[in-house]
Amino acid sequence: MSYGSIFDGGILRTEFEKAGINTHFIHTIWKFAIENPNCEWNEIPSLPSAAYPLLRSKFKPLTSTLHSAIQSNDNVTTKLLVKLQNGSFVEAVIMRYDTRLGKYCGKPRPGGPRSTLCISSQVGCKMGCKFCATGTMGFKSNLSSGEIVEQLVHASRLSNIRNVVFMGMGEPLNNYASLVEAVRIMTGLPFQLSPKRITVSTVGIVHAINKLHSDLPGLNLAVSLHAPVQDVRCQIMPAARAFPLEKLMGALHAYQKNSQQKIFIEYIMLDKVNDEEQHAHQLGKLLETFQVVVNLIPFNWIGTLSQFNTSSEEKVSSFQKILRGTYNIRTTVRKQMGQDIMGACGQLVVNQTDKRSVENTSRMTDIEDFGL
Repeated sequence: MSYGSIFDGGILRTEFEKAGINTHFIHTIWKFAIENPNCEWNEIPSLPSAAYPLLRSKFKPLTSTLHSAIQSNDNVTTKLLVKLQNGSFVEAVIMRYDTRLGKYCGKPRPGGPRSTLCISSQVGCKMGCKFCATGTMGFKSNLSSGEIVEQLVHASRLSNIRNVVFMGMGEPLNNYASLVEAVRIMTGLPFQLSPKRITVSTVGIVHAINKLHSDLPGLNLAVSLHAPVQDVRCQIMPAARAFPLEKLMGALHAYQKNSQQKIFIEYIMLDKVNDEEQHAHQLGKLLETFQVVVNLIPFNWIGTLSQFNTSSEEKVSSFQKILRGTYNIRTTVRKQMGQDIMGACGQLVVNQTDKRSVENTSRMTDIEDFGL
C-alpha cells in the first residue's frame, strides 16, 4: 500500500475536515515530524484521538528517503539523492555561503553563513533544453507538493536552509498546483521561509507566469532566457517554439508591473552560439525597459554527447561589460559549485543504468546576492 506524505497539505487538510478534526493540529504534526524523523504517530502528544488511526492508515511522516548525500571537494556543496516511494529518484543540492567573505559596493556584506537549497519539482523534464542533462531523461512524473517539501525536510537536517531555488530537475511551472502548495507550506509554519528567499526558475511558461504573482506574491521569478532572439532560442530550447519570445516578454512586462519586483534572467554562455557581442547588444535592447538582474552561467559539461563548449572567460567578461556599460543592466557571473559531483547548473540527472550519475551531480552565485 502506498501512503500519502503528511506534507501534501491539501490532502491532509481534506482528510482532517472529513473526519471532523481541527486542521490547526497540522502544524503541530509537521513540526514534530521534522524534529523526529523516525517517529511513530502515537508519539505525537496532544492530538485528538481520531487523528491517530487516520494518520496510521493513510499517511507517513516521510514518503521519501535520503539515499545518499555526496560532499563536493569545495566543502560547501552537497548533492542529495532522494528516493521516492515509487522507486524513482530526484536530486537536490545544498550550497553554503558566507556573506562575510564578499563585499558589496566596497563594503563588507552583512550577515554570515547561510545555505541555499536547489530543489526539484519533477522526475525528469519535458522541455528538452539541449544544454541540460536533465532533459536527456525525458519526463517521468510530477512530484506531489509533499515530495517537493520533503526535499527541504531532508536538507534541513544537514544544514540550516535560508533560501530555496526551484532550479533542480524539472520545469516548476509545468507542475503548477504542486509548486503553489509546496511554496505555501514552506512560507508557513513551521518552516517560515520568506517568499523573498524563494525563487522559481522557468523556461517561460506564459500562461503560468500570468497567474504566478496573484497565487504566490512576493516570490522571486527567474527566467531561463539563454538567447536574445527567437531562432537561436528555438535551436537550443525546443520548448521555446510553444512560447514565442514576443509573448514571453509581454507576460514578463505584466508580471513586473503587477509585482513591482526585479526579474532574474538566466543566460547560459555557449561558445559561438549565443555569446558574441551582437548577442549582448540584442539582449541589452530586449531587456532595457525591464528591471532585471542578468546572471551569466558558464556552461557545464553534461556528457560526451554534448554539442556545446563553454565560452571563454574573455567572452563572458566582454558580454558582461556590454550589458553593464552600454545598457546599465546589472549583470553577474554565476559562481560554479559542485562540478566534481555533477551538482552544477544543468548537470542534474538520474539514470539508474549509469552508476556515475546516481553517485555523482554545480550551481550558482547565491540568488540572495542578486537583489542587493
